[in-house]
Amino acid sequence: MSFSPLCLFAHSTQSGSQEDWERLVDHLKAVADLSGKNASDFAAKSWGTAAGLLHDLGKSKPGFQAYLRGERGSDPHSGEGARYAQEHLGGAGKLLAYCIAGHHAGLPNGLGPVAGKPATPLGDRLQTAELLDMPDGIALPVLATPAPLDRAPKALNFSLHFFTRMLFSALVDADFLETEKFYDKVEGRKSERGWTGSLEGLDRALTAHLSKFGTPKSDVNKLRSQILTHARALAKETPGLFSLTVPTGGGKTLTSLAFALDHARKHGLKRIIYVIPFTSIVEQTADVFRKALGDDDAVLEHHASFDWDGLNDPQEGERLKLAAQNWDRPIIVTTAVQFFESLFANRTSKCRKLHRLANAVIILDEAQTLPLRLLRPCLAALKELAQGYGASVVFCTATQPALIKEDGFPADEGLAKDDIREIAPDPHALYKALRRVQIIDAGTLDDTALAEKIAAQEQVLAILNNRRHVRALYDLLAGFPGATLLTTLMTAAHRRKVLQNVRDALTHGRPVRLVATSLIEAGVDVDFPQVWREVAGIDSIAQAAGRCNREGKRAHGDVYVFRGSEEFKPPADLKQFAGIGAEIMASHEDPLSLAAVRDYFRQLYWDRGAEELDSVPVGGVQGIMNALAKSGNQMNFPFADIAQAFRIIEQASVPLIIQGGDWGIPEDMLKGFHHRPHAGPLARDFQPFQVQIPQYQRTQLLQARAAEIWRESEFGEQFVLLTNERLYDEKAGFSADDFEDLGDLMI
Repeated sequence: MSFSPLCLFAHSTQSGSQEDWERLVDHLKAVADLSGKNASDFAAKSWGTAAGLLHDLGKSKPGFQAYLRGERGSDPHSGEGARYAQEHLGGAGKLLAYCIAGHHAGLPNGLGPVAGKPATPLGDRLQTAELLDMPDGIALPVLATPAPLDRAPKALNFSLHFFTRMLFSALVDADFLETEKFYDKVEGRKSERGWTGSLEGLDRALTAHLSKFGTPKSDVNKLRSQILTHARALAKETPGLFSLTVPTGGGKTLTSLAFALDHARKHGLKRIIYVIPFTSIVEQTADVFRKALGDDDAVLEHHASFDWDGLNDPQEGERLKLAAQNWDRPIIVTTAVQFFESLFANRTSKCRKLHRLANAVIILDEAQTLPLRLLRPCLAALKELAQGYGASVVFCTATQPALIKEDGFPADEGLAKDDIREIAPDPHALYKALRRVQIIDAGTLDDTALAEKIAAQEQVLAILNNRRHVRALYDLLAGFPGATLLTTLMTAAHRRKVLQNVRDALTHGRPVRLVATSLIEAGVDVDFPQVWREVAGIDSIAQAAGRCNREGKRAHGDVYVFRGSEEFKPPADLKQFAGIGAEIMASHEDPLSLAAVRDYFRQLYWDRGAEELDSVPVGGVQGIMNALAKSGNQMNFPFADIAQAFRIIEQASVPLIIQGGDWGIPEDMLKGFHHRPHAGPLARDFQPFQVQIPQYQRTQLLQARAAEIWRESEFGEQFVLLTNERLYDEKAGFSADDFEDLGDLMI
């Protein structure tokens, strides 16, 4: 069926006159231009243009035009362009078909439905779509071989599927932006997008900021300065894979930013994406960057807990909300959850930003924290970005994981030794020079004995593997001056206040006896003279050591590693890490040396084997890499199944909203939320006032009437408020221990 584009429309308005409506041909061309521009960042402009021209071909159907006129219900329109691509463009057409068919509902599976969901696979979508011709006057470009596929990749199916993701991102971001532009014009508004600065300006600002520190005087600061100078000198190296192996306290954060800015400027790269394992460090790092760069608008902090509306400038908050949709800023600070789950997502909202990863510097902070069951696909994606999309990836950590093939990494996704370049000066010498603690094996201690050890010190940190264990030890110490607790069972605002008080006490010499989970190891800048660490993986012990004698003001700090109470058993993974960590401590005189760290990770990866480093079930297949390999030459990629399977945090937790008191949502704010219609913005605004707990615990709270569902008829069980105020302590946060017996709470 052929048609004239002059009388067909893509979007209608509330006006009764079609003069205000957007012509279909105009929309197709506008999206094609922007999609092609987005895809040109990875040398696939013709593909992006073709996707844009085809994406709304189905809107030419009489049924869809009748829908725009209000004469019938909605008429699906994404299948027709996908069918055209499949039937006219051969194998390339199938990759385009995934993008076009999914540009509203998300990338579909090639074959078979998603487990437990009614999503329609691509094959079925194509069969039910109408066969249409292109509009008069619109011709598809000749598809050139895109650079990411013009290199004979070893894992071809992974590369093809990854290219499809990037192309999908280029298309859906263009479609969103062009649709927004049309309705902005109609409604007389202007969405505040974009940034007017330059990377050169940010680089100059950072250099000026660093110069304020003057000539370093302490040995530690002299080493930090040497590391910074050495790394910046290597920014001229060609883009690719890098490592920055610097002991905790060696200034990795600003060094990696300085390298990234210099590197981006020298090679024409477009942005810096700083990926951090924990939300608490994202907040801290983004603040450091804003201060160092002097440009709040340049730094986008993107994670689930960021309070956009809490900014002093409402217009700035709105700009950053829009920028978060597609990472339209030069500096992105985000979590590993946001970064990697977006890379393997299929929904448009998650995927819009992916094309921004091309020609970017990606800094992976604390690289050793990547989840083992997803390690192979994570490495494959990072290598793909470096080898096919012009990105540079920096593995930044004090304890580099043994990801090198020559070091025995048991899978093809390992890194070749010659492909990764170290930008720190002599990591072995650095470790010796920055060694500020001694590790002491304290044997087995019950809680009473441990409490006595901690009580005997004025300033001391204890780190345990279990939140319930932390609370139990804190209760034993509660009568001592400066006894403080820190866990993720506190709201974000509560945690920030606790850390502020801890730092103030350390600075002014007041007693502070902090009992914490591994949360404190996540880049938190504190400096204790003594640390007690329950046995864990060597990387965790190294992070704990980084909170001891951090500034080198003492001859040495003492880090005691102990085996704790059997009452509080860690999860199976953590138990394995601790077991290997104990073996390394027994076999190495210095368990934090680079050789010991390498041996720890080598044993960890070898004990797991290649299969366990990619073990999530995808449909009926174990592992993402395996599922893609089994897709065959028909390219029936299971996009939707992969998205459902890929979760950085394995144990599903759910939010519990705290209300009232010093750390919960204020009553007047909650009242103001009662008439807001959309779940997404509400979920974001509740983030600063909630804690994450297991699903079964929240169910118990509801059954005991200690919590209630908020606006259940509209949002289901998405929002649950804690109503029993006794369960949130102003010092210790939410109390999980009371789940043993909630009967007394039923009043």
